[in-house]
Amino acid sequence: MIEIIPAIDIIDGKCVRLSRGDYQTSKVYNEQPLDVARAFEDSGCTRLHLVDLDGAKSSHIVNWRVLERVAGHTGLTIDFGGGLKSDDDLRIAFECGAMMVTGGSIAVSGHATFEGWLARYGGERIILGADSRGGRISTNGWLSDSQEQLVPFIRQYMQKGVKQVISTDIDKDGMLQGPAVELYAQVLDELPGLHLTASGGVSCMADVEALDRTGVPDVIVGKAIYEGRITLEDLKHFNYQRQCSQNA
Repeated sequence: MIEIIPAIDIIDGKCVRLSRGDYQTSKVYNEQPLDVARAFEDSGCTRLHLVDLDGAKSSHIVNWRVLERVAGHTGLTIDFGGGLKSDDDLRIAFECGAMMVTGGSIAVSGHATFEGWLARYGGERIILGADSRGGRISTNGWLSDSQEQLVPFIRQYMQKGVKQVISTDIDKDGMLQGPAVELYAQVLDELPGLHLTASGGVSCMADVEALDRTGVPDVIVGKAIYEGRITLEDLKHFNYQRQCSQNA
């Protein structure tokens, strides 16, 4: 049964959401990310996708204090991303409590650095961020598009040891119009053995169920929760059912 991973995106230390990665559409939902994280934990979630949007734009980690606070006051397993471009950024993220980090732009612009992270920490802790627009990988907080094609990009890194990929269809992200189910089905078909985390477009629990039917193991959900399309009670009920299915 698919796992729902709630997302917290941070600008100026506050919990925000964007639409299609456009910083001009930033909407603040809560000024206390820790309160949001605790609510997710109380709903039975065990994972958290925490993104430093200031870091993504600045090309270095910025909101590490938020990471440190959330990690220090919850039991959530945090995967952290946004602006990680150097060994020092990675060190700070791990020291502040991230259990996993997601590298996207660095995997495009700094192959040697990213491959060094994989060699040192392994595919269990280093996640490849493969966010695409029109089939091409986007970088730098989605402000730039590269020439890298989605499936070949993932495949080359699987050969280097990548096991987990977070893939956002940017055109779907924050639009609440449904996820790119066909795209994820295609990726899983072409890359068997990949642990693919879907992201972008989820508007309701029916979208989560559609992804579950494709075999996607987990999905990141953000705006649908903040806009009340998926409630904390929905999360609690879903997580209870998932726990029961795992224990059966």
